Amino acid sequence: MTSLNDAALIDRFLEMMAAEAGSARNTLAAYRSDLALASAFLDSRLADADADALARLAHDWRDLARATVARKSAALRRFFAFLAEEGHRADDPGDALPRPGAARSLPKALSHADVDRLFAALAERLERVPPAPLDLRLAALVELLYGSGLRASELVSLPRNAVAPDRPFLIIRGKGDKERLVPLSDRARTAVAAWRQHVPVSAAWLFPSGKAHLSRIRLYQLVKALAAQAGVPPDRVSPHVLRHAFATHLLAGGADLRALQAMLGHADIATTEIYTQVEVGRLVELVTRDHPLVDLDPRRS
Repeated sequence: MTSLNDAALIDRFLEMMAAEAGSARNTLAAYRSDLALASAFLDSRLADADADALARLAHDWRDLARATVARKSAALRRFFAFLAEEGHRADDPGDALPRPGAARSLPKALSHADVDRLFAALAERLERVPPAPLDLRLAALVELLYGSGLRASELVSLPRNAVAPDRPFLIIRGKGDKERLVPLSDRARTAVAAWRQHVPVSAAWLFPSGKAHLSRIRLYQLVKALAAQAGVPPDRVSPHVLRHAFATHLLAGGADLRALQAMLGHADIATTEIYTQVEVGRLVELVTRDHPLVDLDPRRS
């Protein structure tokens, strides 16, 4: 067994996750919290835990949500794999941890009609002469959310000149500090150009607020207020829901799943498959109509 204490090993593990796996800051913070809580439960003997100790720990998680248990188990399994790989222990007890089912709830969906109502409410605001700067800001935010599928954190932290007038894409540095290209519609570029005229040239951010940029909470509030104005129930609309609408509507229009995965910045195609819900009836219709074996069906002769 290792001579280092839990705290030191957790620090080393997180350093590895940051340097080699490129884990995002939020991921590292969640891992630290989960590992520290597990260590406290096991009286600072997490690094030396055996299967029985992990069974007691799993029993303590019995009332937690399945997603929470899955996250905690994943953090501990990676920690124990690290300990074994680095020679801090001879075995890896991670298999003793629970593996909750992978069922995940789908994000709320918006129909095309719902999106049309949101943009109609935006257009009504922009009809004022001259349009209010904050309405121009809101238009740029919503166009980028629905038109490019950005995460809220990615959107609010865009640099002032991230959107170039002659470039139909954005270069985003997202989760895990990984870069990706996302599409930019002409509408989005036009909306950003109109808003940027009101952003000081000295500003670091496209959506500045005080000494920093617009917060995710404020973005959430702005989107909810627009939904209320548009007559769409606000509890069905959020920045994440608009990102989901971007994906589902593209997929329904025939977009390739792998292309969507790249645009959304998902490391795992399974995430994209869950994220982009498609009506089963539409898929059945496609197979029934377009599969090569359809022409061999004797009932069609």
